[in-house]
Amino acid sequence: MKNLLGKLLLVGALGFGLTACSSGANSDEKETIQVTTTIAQIADIVENIGGDKVEVQSLMGPGIDPHLYQASQGDLSKLNDADIIFYNGLRLEGRMGEILNKMTEEKPTIAVAESVPTEMLLVAEGEADKTDPHVWFDISLWLYAVEEVKDTLIEQDEENADYYEENAAAYIEELEELDAYAKEQIATIPQESRVLVTAHDAFKYFGEAYDMEVTGLQGLSTDAEFGLNDVRSIVDLLVERNIKAVFVESSISEDSINAVVQGAESRGHTVEIGGELYSDAMGAAGTETGTYLGMFRHNIETIVNSLK
Repeated sequence: MKNLLGKLLLVGALGFGLTACSSGANSDEKETIQVTTTIAQIADIVENIGGDKVEVQSLMGPGIDPHLYQASQGDLSKLNDADIIFYNGLRLEGRMGEILNKMTEEKPTIAVAESVPTEMLLVAEGEADKTDPHVWFDISLWLYAVEEVKDTLIEQDEENADYYEENAAAYIEELEELDAYAKEQIATIPQESRVLVTAHDAFKYFGEAYDMEVTGLQGLSTDAEFGLNDVRSIVDLLVERNIKAVFVESSISEDSINAVVQGAESRGHTVEIGGELYSDAMGAAGTETGTYLGMFRHNIETIVNSLK
């Protein structure tokens, strides 16, 4: 009887211990800041600065076009459950604008790209009211987004301010090294060959930062339609400048660029697909291109290898 009672007490103690551990785990989980971002580029900033103090969810994964994205019911739950929401802004998330504006009334909802000084932003040619939202392609501008995320996390969690400051400093150092690498690599392409032709106008900041001429078949947003005249204009450029490669984008159908390749061939000019670039979306989580640093490096190496 004593042995049976002892066994029951032992089982009870173990059960209490497991319950206590479980309760502790839940408590720890609640202490982390719940963050939801629209694009993965922003989630990468939050993960690098927030470390184990944050839990991050990105709504838009690999191959997703933010210009055309429509929030699902699950996305609305993630936005509602978040302590902080970070999005790009500058109309990148066009169809989610109303939802994000509504969220600003309920919790910190930050448009990180709108922290870039207005005078540094690019606008569509002939359309001063259309600001280019793709600021992550100039690392010197993307650093404003990094500072915005850091400052917001500190406001939410002042107790860990030093932790966020240290992580941000380390991340910024990596970004600055990548920026220098990009300039060094692009400089190896002959000046006359530094022409980047892509499906839509996502790389203007990249061109400004790294001394490349950039042109896209579609406009700043993939909402824009392209027609025969647009294809003909790109083909004229390829033929006149003797450009040998154009690039597809991971988040956009290849049809538009294939039309350009075929148009060039009809003019007796052979153009190759130089590779796939990551523009509005990054690669899959857990891969090199699933990080901002890896995605950016992949783009640089793909461009250089094809145009050098």
